[in-house]
Amino acid sequence: MALDGCGVVCKYILLIFNIIFAVVGMAFLSLGLWLRFSENTRAIFSVAELNSSAFVIGVTVLIALGSVMLIVVVFGDYGACNEKKTSLQVFSVLLFLLAIAEFVVGALAYSNRGKVGEKLGEFYMSLYSLYVNSQDPAIGVTLTFIHNSLHCCGMTGVHLIEMVKQTCPKPDGIMEHIVMPNCPVTIVTVFDSRAPLVMGIFIGTGALLIVALICSGVINSQLQWASASPQYIILNPSTSSLAAPQPYPQPYPQHVTVSNNSFPDQEPVVFTPLSVVNIPLAQA
Repeated sequence: MALDGCGVVCKYILLIFNIIFAVVGMAFLSLGLWLRFSENTRAIFSVAELNSSAFVIGVTVLIALGSVMLIVVVFGDYGACNEKKTSLQVFSVLLFLLAIAEFVVGALAYSNRGKVGEKLGEFYMSLYSLYVNSQDPAIGVTLTFIHNSLHCCGMTGVHLIEMVKQTCPKPDGIMEHIVMPNCPVTIVTVFDSRAPLVMGIFIGTGALLIVALICSGVINSQLQWASASPQYIILNPSTSSLAAPQPYPQPYPQHVTVSNNSFPDQEPVVFTPLSVVNIPLAQA
């Protein structure tokens, strides 16, 4: 492992970040694909006049955003777990682009909060009409989430005539058993009154992306330093003796006579040396 200290901390931060990013991205992509290819909503995308509607744009944004988030997670997890510089560099570029997009979208949403609120109201009305006509469970889950988040109920808010009251939240008081706030007006009002909060959410998300980008840079720099630094062999007393310089070999004598004192009656044996070959000499 080439990471230590801050690098290890940043690695685990990236892993946690990628898990959260993967869950959110999978939710966006699943919802977008369900709304895009459902039997009850597929026909909307084949009508040319509806290609610019709020519903089609919203579903397209969900699919595109979910896909990009999952691609970012793939590069981030692979680069962090396997300590691959190339994957971390691609991950950093994608994070930088997403962070810039977050800041730009947050600023545009705040400056055009009235128009954005109207578009969100149109998107809700498209979902409402589709659910009334098809009773699609995916759209029903989406409406239930919107109703509980904003505490509103359908197009009218009147329980006696409301056609999607099964997706509405529980009334808080006696009056809300008769009438609740309707969702199109509530969406526009909430978005206009909470535009600073929405902008803060976008900026906060961009800041988290910047933190992940910094962690990716730290890991990448440590990996680059580890690959560029020279490798040293630490010598201890046992290995230094092995690396001690060897003396130059002495020339062989012309004749070597071996006598055996244990057998005085035996004739001495004379060995003729072999020819000297090219033997590499150890450098001092």
